[in-house]
Amino acid sequence: MQTETNASPSKGQFFKLRMTAIGISLSVSVVLMAVKFYTFHLTRSSAVLSDALESIINVVAAAFAVVSIWMAAQPPDSEHPYGHGKIEYFSAGFEGALIIFAAVGIFKTGISHLLMPRPLANLQAGLAILVAASAINLLLGIGLVRLGKKTESMTLIADGKHVLTDVYTSAGVVAGLLLVHLTGWLWLDGGIACLVGVNILLTGTRLVRQSFSALMDASDPRLLDEISRLLEEHRQGVWIDIHQLRAWRSGSFVHIDLHLVLPRDYLLDDAHAQAKSLEKLLIGHFEGNAGVLVHMDPCGTVSSDGKAMACWENCSERSAAEKEGSDGHDHFVKLGGSK
Repeated sequence: MQTETNASPSKGQFFKLRMTAIGISLSVSVVLMAVKFYTFHLTRSSAVLSDALESIINVVAAAFAVVSIWMAAQPPDSEHPYGHGKIEYFSAGFEGALIIFAAVGIFKTGISHLLMPRPLANLQAGLAILVAASAINLLLGIGLVRLGKKTESMTLIADGKHVLTDVYTSAGVVAGLLLVHLTGWLWLDGGIACLVGVNILLTGTRLVRQSFSALMDASDPRLLDEISRLLEEHRQGVWIDIHQLRAWRSGSFVHIDLHLVLPRDYLLDDAHAQAKSLEKLLIGHFEGNAGVLVHMDPCGTVSSDGKAMACWENCSERSAAEKEGSDGHDHFVKLGGSK
């Protein structure tokens, strides 16, 4: 028994917000990339070059993110019955891999300039340009991460974090150039570039790990707890037990399946009505962005752990749950792990 709602006003609004945000990110990335390469042309700084190289990755990643967000919003079809939401996790992993690639390029240039320092020109102009670019990127990165969390888009969050790493890069570059300007120590240019590369490498590795975890449907304790609390708050008297609760995300869409234990003498129509009520509750909670599969078990059936589930009469589990109230969901909702 499965019900899915693939379109709702909030979902459409989320899609528009995501596409607008990633479109702005792409446009800003292109402009700032050109600005940073111009700054490198002025200063001939390895640190500035490392910043400009990362900007290329920003543009490529943002373009890929545009495609992934559009694909993730497409409804399920015959070839993809569970939708296209997981493309967002591929996008986040791709972006993390690009960040790691950028870090390698930064290390190569930074070490070269560290071992063989070179004179820098137009430092004051270069510093002013980088500070302005960093301020723009800071606002963009914070906005992308916040909107990504609001619309549950891993792609926007990943792109926002990538933009913020660009801010950290620029901040390190500005600090390095300022020290070079004040001290005349040219080797600091390459040294700062290498330090920035370490930070970028860590961020990229973290994004790849998060993406891999999502693609492997790793357990999401917060999602399972959210569903468990919802079921406890709206529990019906005839719901003897709920067990083997599993839930996983595909982009912004949530897939849920569970076993609902009902009285053995319940008529099929009545059992069906209870299952539909449970589906409606869960789908409504996630504003239509959920698919729910309810498997109904009669009381007294042997569960997967080999124990007979208590019947309508003299039900110890049901009595314990009623005595515990909202704090007794361990007796009522039994998690089966994330699918």
